[in-house]
Amino acid sequence: MRVLAAMSGGVDSAVAAARAVAAGHDVTGVHLALSAKPGTLRTGARGCCTVEDAHDARRVADILGIPFYVWDFAERFTEDVVEDFVTEYAAGRTPNPCLKCNERIKFAALLDKAIALGFDAVCTGHYARLSLVDGEPELRRSADDGKDQSYVLASLHADQLRHAMFPLGDSVKADVRAEATERGLAVADKPDSHDICFIPDGDTRGFLNRHLGERPGDLVDDETGAVLGAHSGVHGFTVGQRHGLGLRVPAADGRPRYVLSLEPVSGSVRVGAAEKLAVREIVGRRPVWPSGAAPTGELDCVVQVRAHGDTVPAAVSIVDDEVVVRPDGELRGVAPGQAVVLYRPDPAGDMVLGSATIALTRS
Repeated sequence: MRVLAAMSGGVDSAVAAARAVAAGHDVTGVHLALSAKPGTLRTGARGCCTVEDAHDARRVADILGIPFYVWDFAERFTEDVVEDFVTEYAAGRTPNPCLKCNERIKFAALLDKAIALGFDAVCTGHYARLSLVDGEPELRRSADDGKDQSYVLASLHADQLRHAMFPLGDSVKADVRAEATERGLAVADKPDSHDICFIPDGDTRGFLNRHLGERPGDLVDDETGAVLGAHSGVHGFTVGQRHGLGLRVPAADGRPRYVLSLEPVSGSVRVGAAEKLAVREIVGRRPVWPSGAAPTGELDCVVQVRAHGDTVPAAVSIVDDEVVVRPDGELRGVAPGQAVVLYRPDPAGDMVLGSATIALTRS
């Protein structure tokens, strides 16, 4: 096949591209320039898609002997990922920008361009397993539980997955680094990226303050309605947050308080005891079914509500465009704006059935 390898400059995408070459595919490497400030350099494990990363990707392509290009997707990334991120936080929701980047950049904008240029597939360094069964894609968890990225790929449609390649799905990270060393790739020991790539200093609250300005409001005790403090904007908080609340009044029982809900219209951040974070029902909207047709009626699933989070069994009802999830086990601190991902409850429990954006929760 003609394969376009998305090369971030890290070890995972480098080995994925190398494996595509070794498998006999006609591979071309491409690095996506996503930063509006291309002079920005990476600092340790923070940030990605920088000038340094582009150079690292080019050196890998040279070793592999494949053509290499840098494509400027900065404007599209800003509109579809960064601005969406800011808008969601302003509305009191907690988005996952990696999920949005996969959905709108790597497997929409990039894939569309790849297909228009005659490529058959886009290859990435994601840790997930993908296969075709009777022409329909099956997306599964990676062999490396600690690196599994099926959660952030679960918003992809079947047509997108039919043109995707994840060569690292059956590997563990240690083996990928060892292979990079054997192949003489200088990125073998390069640190993994952490945090949000477009906030390289890790200061999410500061980033949002710069984009949204101060929007003062009250920190309110959920039990009594008493005002416990002030804040500069609901965008500085997420459901389940414990630290950095700035409470003036300690709890009567001395126990910590957590963010329970955000009210962007009134500007209130409601806080309370940990047990109030327990969720008995999740309502998800805009569902996506990677394997094709949407299931109907009642389902028994295993669900995950945050990247690298724990999973719990759940009863799932699908009505029109809503997915109602009733967990069997305890889930706490489920934030609207995140994704709820449904996995098939077979012995392996690793096949993605679908995903939806969490709209609201009930306790």
